[in-house]
Formats: sequence, C-alpha cells, structure tokens
Amino acid sequence: MNHKHRITLQKIFSHPIDTSINWKKIESLFTHLGAELSEGRTGRMKVILNGQEAVFSLPHHGHTLQDKNEIVRLRHFLESAGITPGKD
Repeated sequence: MNHKHRITLQKIFSHPIDTSINWKKIESLFTHLGAELSEGRTGRMKVILNGQEAVFSLPHHGHTLQDKNEIVRLRHFLESAGITPGKD
C-alpha cells in the first residue's frame, strides 16, 4: 500500500472522526484494495470488497465525505472486509 492510501486509511479510522476525507481518495483506496465499484444514478456507490458488500452515499456539494455516520459505516465495512490501518 502506498503512502497516500495509507494516509487515507488512517483518516478513515482516526479519532476524533475526520470529516474532511476526499471521496476520490477513498475510491482510489477501494480500487487499490481490489474492490468492485458501481455507481448508481441516485448518488450512491455499491462497493464489494473481500466478499463484503455495502452501499455508500456519495458526497453532495463538494468532494469530501463529511457525514460522520457514513464515515463510521465506512470503518465498519473495511473492518468486516479485514482492512484496518495496521494491515497492508
């Protein structure tokens, strides 16, 4: 995992919650991890990673994920897929 992906992963798992995570960097991390991504017409993205599936709301007005609940959902999804900041 390169430095940029590692930083994005650390931001996702940071405490307190970082509410300025760039969505394109999250997509890049997903792609690097081998996830299947499919964007719907309703502003949502379906992500399948290591057999786990989730649907996330894409950020409105800007490019940063600012919803704390979505970030917590993202953390839980990554954890259930076996991805945490200490693992590459």
